[in-house]
Amino acid sequence: MNTYHITLLRGDGIGPEIVREAVKVLDAAAARYGFALTYTDALLGGCAIDAAGTPLPEETVKLCKASDA
Repeated sequence: MNTYHITLLRGDGIGPEIVREAVKVLDAAAARYGFALTYTDALLGGCAIDAAGTPLPEETVKLCKASDA
């Protein structure tokens, strides 16, 4: 079974709600079509500014580059 790694960028505003529902869809597709997904959350936007002082921390960029999607 193939496993794919996805970095989640929940951001601010409606982002967290949209990503939560998207994960449900992705999990259903994985179950139906026989692949696996792993998820890592990364900071983006206002929460990143609060935590790291920048809206797009270098750690987020690294995680995105290392993931499949």
